[in-house]
Amino acid sequence: MRMFENIEEMTKEVGKEIGVSDWVQIDQDRINLFAEATGDHQWIHLDGERTQKELGMPTIAHGYLTLSLLPMLQGSVSGIKSVTRGINYGSNKVRFTGMVPVDSKVRARVKLVNMEPKSGGMQMTNEVTMEVEGSDRPAMVAETLSLVFE
Repeated sequence: MRMFENIEEMTKEVGKEIGVSDWVQIDQDRINLFAEATGDHQWIHLDGERTQKELGMPTIAHGYLTLSLLPMLQGSVSGIKSVTRGINYGSNKVRFTGMVPVDSKVRARVKLVNMEPKSGGMQMTNEVTMEVEGSDRPAMVAETLSLVFE
C-alpha cells in the first residue's frame, strides 16, 4: 500500500498512476451472495449449466459486483495518514467493458485524475481500471469521486 503523509503530498501525484491492488478471486459463492443481497438473479450469473449449454461459457460476475469491489480495492492501493474520514461521493462515469468469468481474478489500477477543495475537504477523482487476470480487455473503467477530510 502506498501511504501519503497528508493531502498536500498526494495532490502532487495528480495525473499519475497511484498503484495497483492485489488480485481478488471472484468465485461462485461471491456471485451468489451478491445476487442474494441485490435481488439480481439473472441466470447468466447463477446457472453454470445453462450458460455452458446456451452460451458455451461459465457464469459471469454481475457488473455491479465488480463496481462494488472498488472501495476495498482502492483502499488497499493507497491511503493518507492525516485523513480523519473519507466519504464515497459517487462516480462521474462507469463502463463495463468486459466480462468477469467465475473463478477469475480481478485487480484495480488507480490513476489520480484530480483533487480540488470541496465542502471543507478535498474531492479526489480517480480513474480506476478493473483488470481481469489473463485478459487484455478490462472488465470495467470507472471515474470515482471521494471526499477526504483532515
